[in-house]
Amino acid sequence: MLTSLRLKPKTERRLKSGHLWVYSNEVDTAQTPLKNITAGEQVVIEAASGKPLGVAVMNPDQLICGRLISRSPSQLLDASLIVHRLQVAMSSRELWYPHQCYRWVYGDSDGLPGLVIDRFGDVAVIQISSVAMEMLRDDIIDAVHKVASPATIVLKNDGKLRAVEGLDEYVDIVHGQLEDDCAPLIENETRFMAPVIHGQKTGWFYDHRENRAQLNRLVKGKRVLDVFSYVGGWGVQAANHGASEVHCVDASAQALDWVEENAALNGVEDKLHCWEGDAFAALKQLRDNGERFDIVVVDPPAFIPRRKDVKAGEQAYKRINQIAMRLLNRDGMIVAGSCSMHLADDRLPDILRVLGRELDREVLIQHVGSQGADHPVLPAIPETRYLKAVFARVLPTR
Repeated sequence: MLTSLRLKPKTERRLKSGHLWVYSNEVDTAQTPLKNITAGEQVVIEAASGKPLGVAVMNPDQLICGRLISRSPSQLLDASLIVHRLQVAMSSRELWYPHQCYRWVYGDSDGLPGLVIDRFGDVAVIQISSVAMEMLRDDIIDAVHKVASPATIVLKNDGKLRAVEGLDEYVDIVHGQLEDDCAPLIENETRFMAPVIHGQKTGWFYDHRENRAQLNRLVKGKRVLDVFSYVGGWGVQAANHGASEVHCVDASAQALDWVEENAALNGVEDKLHCWEGDAFAALKQLRDNGERFDIVVVDPPAFIPRRKDVKAGEQAYKRINQIAMRLLNRDGMIVAGSCSMHLADDRLPDILRVLGRELDREVLIQHVGSQGADHPVLPAIPETRYLKAVFARVLPTR
């Protein structure tokens, strides 16, 4: 029989509206002390009245101490449920993406909080970031085998969230093997090798797929600058879709080596030019060199990792987009991206507006994008929608 955890009066309203998280300050610790709960334990969450609200996986030491995995008080997260949820998640992705290349599991949105799985055709990369999912690791691996039968399964458990949960970091190929520690994928008809062992996160960022597809419609014959290029997700696709010339900027020499390899995979290496260095410094150098571009893509890492970083992060977004805007031709386009959950949806367009006035330019926003269908959003949890991409034409003032 599962332990029960009772909430304070009225705090169940958020869960009833569709949210899945239980905060530690919502728990009636006088009746049900959190100290009696162990990390990874599954408990029944009760309203103040004693009515069951569902089952949650717990970490009592965190502010978000519980995450609902079922609205049924008798439904445990076990091997059978993991298989079922992987099947449901896969069926929803296959509706959208034909090459079996997608984010297969996106945590809470797929009923598997603390778990991310990216699929690269015959390679599955699993990333576990919670104690509860770590305890179910073998069941997860078995479920991936049953549902997809991949040739290779990688555990890429080296993310920052593991340290928060008190988990060790490790990377392990638990089934099969990889070629050069990479996994092949196809995105928007462009071939890549994702560095799933030594790269960032799972090795690839599927979330901007739809925004890259939008850009691919606009690049024919254009001179493109891809800032924070990583392995060339934006830049190599632009070259493959007809850009006349693409320049990629990244601080990592290894990332730029991967850019060149991915460009060669698509036969567009002659169009690619790589610049190693800090993005702010590299863009200033390009400006001093008199370089100008028809399209500049600015897709930085999260400048606002925590809510308290909002002010400093917004300044960083303003600085990098200001330099980028100065590199545009008279009728150029900037694609300003953000993966910062704490950046409000209206802030990036407003930052571009302010920059336009400061530079005496007319900013016309033509498209605003978000994450793809393999990163589904739970309407009650705004944190599941984090990605922004603003496409803006920058013209002389009228």
